[in-house]
Order: sequence, then structure tokens, then C-alpha cells
Amino acid sequence: MPTNSPWPPLPFAEWSETCETLHRWTQIVGKIRMVRTPLVNHWWNVTLHVTSRGLTTSPIPDGTRTFSIDFDFIDHRLIIATSDGAMEQLALAPMSVAEFHAQVMARLERLGIRVHIWTTPNEIENAVAFDQDRTHASYDAPWVHRFWQALLQSDRVLKQFRASFIGKVSPVHFFWGSFDLAVTRFSGRTAPPPGGTTPNVAGWVMAEAYSHEV
Repeated sequence: MPTNSPWPPLPFAEWSETCETLHRWTQIVGKIRMVRTPLVNHWWNVTLHVTSRGLTTSPIPDGTRTFSIDFDFIDHRLIIATSDGAMEQLALAPMSVAEFHAQVMARLERLGIRVHIWTTPNEIENAVAFDQDRTHASYDAPWVHRFWQALLQSDRVLKQFRASFIGKVSPVHFFWGSFDLAVTRFSGRTAPPPGGTTPNVAGWVMAEAYSHEV
């Protein structure tokens, strides 16, 4: 499966089970960032960011120190590091969402970080709570590496696209709810309330996300 292409093929059918598991893992990590950071317009405080090894929360406040949670898609590990030098790691390998949730929370506890998240996945139909989901348990490392390679190149291109706009524009960031990388340019005008519903997302949350015309 190794490929030297900077834009590797990523047919969904070939890694769908891994994708569905990883989607939920990123939601667990993203929700930790969400409950520990102040709200920024359009929920920009909750997103993850592409790195040269995977995805990161960037620093999250914990009293007077900070911590970050990084997905390393080269060595396939999750790294929780604090600004006072402590660190915990978790090997990324096939495991259920429930097990991943338990392992992450246990490592945070060992670091003295106490955090509680809403365990229902967002933007996923017929969702099972993270701590009860023993169905999604796939992790195919080569396909995850391809996914990260696609993110890396997309991040590079979107940052070039973003740089040419002088108005209000979002960072290039990864939304764990919809599991996609995005950048948004704004017209400066307010937007009408969004219509429809999104699974396990309150209407006021979507209204904040889409409060201004893009």
C-alpha cells in the first residue's frame, strides 16, 4: 500500500471502518478541547490543526499550565503533553471507541487533568455514546497515514488560498464533528438562521457556527 504520491488515493470504501472509528476518536479529543477553551466565534476554539505528524489540539489551558493532545500518524500514537514536562502516550492500534475513551481519560487523570465531556457523538446519525461503543474498533495504520498525507497537502493549499483574502477569514482547521478540513471567507453580512437539523447538535450551536454570510 505505500505510495510516494503527495496526493495518495483514498477511496472511502477501502478504509471506511477505520475512518468511522477515527472520526469518533477525534471527537473525543476535540470535545476535551471544547470544554476547556473559551468560545471563539463560529466555534473556532474547538477545532484541531494539521501538523507535520498528524493533528493537534494546540495548547489547552489547565490552570496556570497548558496541555496538548496530538495524533501522531507517522508513529501511530496519541501524545498528551503538559507545559510542566509531563507526558502520557497511547499506541494507536485497533481498539473500540469505548476503550480509546477510557484510555484517554485515564491518562489525563494520571496527569492531574480532570475533564468531563458529553459522550454522545455529534453530527453522526444513530450515534452510540463513546463509553458504550464497542462496535467501531478498526485502525488500519497505512490508510490513516494516507488520510494524513491528504490533510497535509490540503492544509498547504488552503493556506495559500486563505492568504490572498484581506477580509474576515477563518484559520485552516479540522472540524471533528463533520470530519473535514475547512477554511471560510466571510462577506461581512449576517446570515439567516440555518435551516434543517444536524444529528445531536442543538440549533443554537449551528446558529453560532453559521451566524454570518460566507
